[in-house]
This record gives sequence, structure tokens and C-alpha cells, in this order.
Amino acid sequence: MPPQAPSPAPAPSGSVGGAAWRHLLLLLTGLPLALAALAFALQWRGGGVDDPTARWPPHAFPGMGMTDPTPPSLPSSACGEVLIASSGPSFPYLRGWSFPFDSDSDAALHPKVCVQTSTSAGLDQILPWLFYHKVVGVAQFLLFVEGRAAKPQVAGVLESIPANFLLLGPQGVKVVYRTQELEEQQARSRIWNETWLAGFFYKPCNYELFVKQSLNMEMAIVMARDAAMDWIIHLDTDELLYPGGGAEYSVRHLLADVPGDVDMVIFPNYESSVERDDIKDPFSEVSMFKKNYDHLPKDTYFGMYKEATRGNPNYFLTYGNGKSAARVQDHLRPNGAHRWHNYAKSPNEIKLEEAAVLHYTYTKFSDLTSRRDRCGCKPTKDDVKRCFMLDFDRAAFIIASTASEEEMLRWYNERVVWNDKQLNLKLLRKGVLTRIYTPMAIVQGLRESGVFTSSIAAAQSLVNDKVSLKENNVQNKNHTKLEKVSRKFIRANSQASARKILHAVEPASHDSNVSAVPPLSPPSLDNHLLELS
Repeated sequence: MPPQAPSPAPAPSGSVGGAAWRHLLLLLTGLPLALAALAFALQWRGGGVDDPTARWPPHAFPGMGMTDPTPPSLPSSACGEVLIASSGPSFPYLRGWSFPFDSDSDAALHPKVCVQTSTSAGLDQILPWLFYHKVVGVAQFLLFVEGRAAKPQVAGVLESIPANFLLLGPQGVKVVYRTQELEEQQARSRIWNETWLAGFFYKPCNYELFVKQSLNMEMAIVMARDAAMDWIIHLDTDELLYPGGGAEYSVRHLLADVPGDVDMVIFPNYESSVERDDIKDPFSEVSMFKKNYDHLPKDTYFGMYKEATRGNPNYFLTYGNGKSAARVQDHLRPNGAHRWHNYAKSPNEIKLEEAAVLHYTYTKFSDLTSRRDRCGCKPTKDDVKRCFMLDFDRAAFIIASTASEEEMLRWYNERVVWNDKQLNLKLLRKGVLTRIYTPMAIVQGLRESGVFTSSIAAAQSLVNDKVSLKENNVQNKNHTKLEKVSRKFIRANSQASARKILHAVEPASHDSNVSAVPPLSPPSLDNHLLELS
């Protein structure tokens, strides 16, 4: 039997471990190199990696590239301070926003939302307000302007936005001047023969503004209907819609989900809570807001009422009953600046549980000082009741009219500015205060993109032409715009009067005399304690 070959000796364990480590080391070295080579190849080919910012070429929307051109000259230094590009962080992926809503694809974008306002503000407030609402899905803007907003340097820019930016199509921004013609048309409104707004007639200041807003809203309904709008909302230019709970941060998507039998959607308002007394641009500097009663547990609201009020007359400085959107339909009418109504029925309404109107009230110290000597009212407790509907407005007017600058600043810090960080943190934890950053990011991003300064620069020739004209000629330019709307407006009111004379039978649910809803303060703690006792 031949001898068997000897078995090989087992390898030392140390050599096996060394080989494993060598393979691991090789893998760790080779893998990054391979990934780097793949990335280089993809970049070299120009494909494989989808950069969202590359989808929109810089030329798609003039002035919205991320490069910062030399800012054009602005109408005023105050406007320039807040509209030129800042040194703060910019909103990503803004390059080349084109807002292609003037194309054929616009027909598929429903519902179409119209925002109407009555304003005397300047470009520093109107432009951020307008472009923000375009971003969140508004299709049409009806701007009833007077005062500073009606000046050629302001109105000329607003009128040029559709033509120069293809932002909203030819009907996207309509500027309506408060001319003698407009006042004569509104003097023939059926509203003057009805009782629902009569309690506000022939009174000064806030009451006069409230009537004017209602008359403008009535005319805006006709204009929105002519433009095939589905919803109409009245907002002031110190208010931003916050579409919480809606898809894609979109008011249009939010309203698209509303059931078809709903006529009115109420947006509860949140009130700005400024943390400094030197705010210049509220939309991009304010992120803290006080929640509405409707969005808080009852126990939390009344339990934290005194701390949240801080010695002011009410929980909110100003109104607390929100704003509403109305479905554009037959017999629609305003019901004051905060609500809508219908001549033929009691509207079916819902209140949104996440969405809100963000009200930037008294956000700048100048908002207090500018109240001095308004409306010809005397700064006494009795006389201010003629002019102002809300207690805080009355107190602010008296302080602004009687105190020194130093005293006003101290009062402003005590009553308006939230500079107690411990209290802020406590109320934030309880949910009374909340942080909302998205509007700030959008407005900052729009500014960084150069859209505000570019829109002003694009309108310079039109503005210069307007400046050379007399003021009455500038305002009369709007005559042809209003002519078609005027005929429909007057015809509708004359037909309504005829029906009234003929004693036409209205539906059983009809209530044309429902009183207009004024700005109302939130529920008070005193009333709550009375209910409990």
C-alpha cells in the first residue's frame, strides 16, 4: 500500500485576518473612487442628475434670475429700502420662475380665485402682497386705489405688471381709481336703499372706509364674474392668505376641495406679534403670530387670556372675526369687509380649521405715529367712538395725537412689541402663539430674485408718461375700463329696484336685511366669566 501524502499544515490565523483586512481596505478605497468617476461621467454627459433649478431657464421670467443686477432707481427711498435685494439668505429654486398662467394651460387651472382690495398703500407694501398671492394661486387682482396707491409712480407699475411679466394674462391686474365717475356710479347702488349697511352710513373715518370697501366689493363681484372667476376674497394689503391644510401651499387647491354646496369659506385670522420696534418690512421680518380663538381649545384660550392680552383691551389688538371667500354666483353681495351674503338665500358656510388670514397689524412704529390727527377726530374718549370701531384703535389714536415721540415709543413697546422672551416661549408651548415661516421665505425669495425691482424698472417709461400728465387726466384714463362694468352694475341695480317696487316674492330663506358684519374683537374673558356665573 503506497504511503499517503502528508496533509498540508493549517494556515496561521493571523495570515487569514490580514487578508480580510486587505480586501476591506481595498473595497473602502475603490468604492469612493468609483462613485466619483460615475459622478464625473454623468456631469460630463449632462444627464443622469436632475437639478430642479435647471428646469427653468433664467430668461423665462425677466428679472427673476438669482444674479443680482444693479437695482434700478425706485420711486422713493422708503420703497427702495424694502424692495431691493437684501443680504439675507435667499429662497432656493427661485431662479427663472415664469408663472406661465397666461398660456393655454390656464384653462385647466380651476377654481380661479380673485382677490379684491381697497388700498392707499405704496409699492413697498403692495408688490410683496401681490406677488405672494400669485405664488399661492390667485388668478386675478382687483385693486381699488386712492391716495398714494393712485399716484402715477405706484399705479403705473401695477398696471404694467401683466404686460411686462406675462404674470397673469391681460386681465390679471385691474387698477380702479376712485374717480368722480366711480363715486357717481356707486351713489346709484341699491345698497343705499337697503338697511343691512345703513348703520355705517354718514359716519367718519373707519365707518366711511367700511362703506367704501363694501361698495367696491359690490362692483368687484361684477368684474370677477366677467373674468370667469370661481371665488372672490376681499383682503387688505396688510393681510396674507395662509393656505394651511391645502395641497402644495395653494389657495386654489384648498378651495378646490370645498364641497359644491358651500357658498362661503371663512378664514380665521391670526394676528402678527412683532418682537422688535424697528420692523421695516413686516412680510419678511415677522414670523410669530397669535392664533385665533377658533383654532384654540377653549380652556387654553381663556386660561391664557390675561397673559396673551398683556393689559390691552382685547385678546387681539384689532379684529378677530377673520375674512371670507365667496363662490361667485347669482345674487351675491358683500356683507361688510369681512363677509359675503346672497340676496336669494342664506349662504351655506364653513370655517377652515388650518388655513388662516395672517393680519400684520401695527407691525411698524410708523403705523402708530401715522394715526396722528386722522379723520378730523378729537383725541378724547368720547369723540374717538365716532371714528373707530375697535378699542385698541381708539387708544392708539389718542396716544398718537397727544404723546411725545419718546412716550409713543414706550407705549408701543409695552402694548405691541413682544419683547418678553420667557412669556413668548410659554405661549408658544401652550399653542397661543405660533411660528409661521413660509410667507417670510416666499417674500424674501421674491426680493432676492429681483422681481420687485425688475417690475418697477420695466414700468419706468409708463410711469414717466403718467407723471407728465395732470392728476385728473391720469385718473380719467380708467374711464374706458369702467364703462362696461358700469353699465352692468347700474343695470343690475335698476333691475333690483324694479323687483323691489313690484314686490317680487323671494325664497323663504331670503334675508336681504342681515346686518353687515363689522370688524369684531375675539371673545372676551369678562363675557366668558359672566356666562359661567
